[in-house]
Amino acid sequence: MATARSYTKARALLEGLRIDAPMILLDGAMVVSPEGEAVALHTLDKETGDAVVERGLQHGIDPFVIGLKDTSLNESFLYPGRLNAQQKEVLKGYCDDPRLQFNPDNSTMPRNLKIVYFGEEAPMRALWEDLQNCFGEAIECKLSPEKYGGGYFLTILHPRGDKAHALEDVATWLQREMEEMTVFGDSINDLGMFARAGTAVAVANALEPVKARADIVLPHTNDEDGVAKYLAAHHHADIV
Repeated sequence: MATARSYTKARALLEGLRIDAPMILLDGAMVVSPEGEAVALHTLDKETGDAVVERGLQHGIDPFVIGLKDTSLNESFLYPGRLNAQQKEVLKGYCDDPRLQFNPDNSTMPRNLKIVYFGEEAPMRALWEDLQNCFGEAIECKLSPEKYGGGYFLTILHPRGDKAHALEDVATWLQREMEEMTVFGDSINDLGMFARAGTAVAVANALEPVKARADIVLPHTNDEDGVAKYLAAHHHADIV
């Protein structure tokens, strides 16, 4: 599983399902074994995190900050006092989440898994360009349209905190070659994995740049169990 979701959210989704491979979480900032132990953690320190946030504030944009709050892989989700319309919509899905923490000062944490901005394309793109100019290779900075609800996400990670590098961590843990890996995706944060894996598969409702990079484009969407149908057809698995 390779996802932008947190360990807490991913663990809940996979409850009752045994997958004998590490999970790639938070876009690749965290890789966790099936036993719940950290295989790899790639975090931004507080100095870098605060510097990134300061650039955002100069653009009038406040961040979400997801960081580690303890050594048991528990996260904190910090949200700002000033929220745009898109951020308010995101928070509706987290209203009962115990990780939520009000962060009116826009402070970052000692170990930041990712810093996320969400809003209209123009301000997100302007901040994306500014951050790349200011920080260069010191951060991984991804701009992506939100597939399902509109708006753009801008995600800032450790330089090795993306799915592509996390896939390398998984391959090492499994003692497999990258050419043996088949990966599935639908969004911009999957493109790094597509470039490294032996086979890249896009679901039918993937973004067009993802389909263009894929070796295989499935006839079914993720809502139509596209990945499960592919696995059942190609690996003779009994998948419900």
